[in-house]
Amino acid sequence: MSKTVPDSVTRLTESFARLPGIGPKTASRLTYFLLRAGDDVSDNLSDALHELKRKTRLCPICFNITETTPCLVCADANRDGHLIVVVEEPLDALAIERTGIFKGRYHVLHGSISPMDGIGPEQLKIKELATRIEGGGVEEVILATNPSLSGDATAEYIQRSLVDYPSVRVTRLARGLPTGGDLEYVDSITLTRALQGRHNM
Repeated sequence: MSKTVPDSVTRLTESFARLPGIGPKTASRLTYFLLRAGDDVSDNLSDALHELKRKTRLCPICFNITETTPCLVCADANRDGHLIVVVEEPLDALAIERTGIFKGRYHVLHGSISPMDGIGPEQLKIKELATRIEGGGVEEVILATNPSLSGDATAEYIQRSLVDYPSVRVTRLARGLPTGGDLEYVDSITLTRALQGRHNM
């Protein structure tokens, strides 16, 4: 940055720019917004960041983000412990939870297999999933990894790693056409899967 910009401003702008989805211009806007805002805004942000790092941890069972041990979902006796949905990230679990229809439990991998990025199965919470299944009581594992090359590779790896548990049904989220979408705008992979996954009316 220019020498006319104080180091503290440069440092905060660079810190914002390291966040996902925030480019240099947005980082600058956020920094100058905080400069103009009242002290309460920056103080609240600072307190929230400190609290985030101090209070949050991974649930020792499902590895979702939590402030309690275990997390509220794992501690809920009304959730179906026979059913586990496997997701890549905590935000994916949040998306499923928002539907209000899933009453089972979660298992968060914290990523997906991506050799290009140096991420293999050992960097994910796959062994921990097998440990949960070995503990008994699990009847179905729903693989809800993202519909991408790395997500598909992760799902296939998990499916292969669970063949030693024949009593556990392994399923994959259905894929198809988005509601309200026009066929002409749908990519060929989605359309192919929609055709392959067709069902009786």
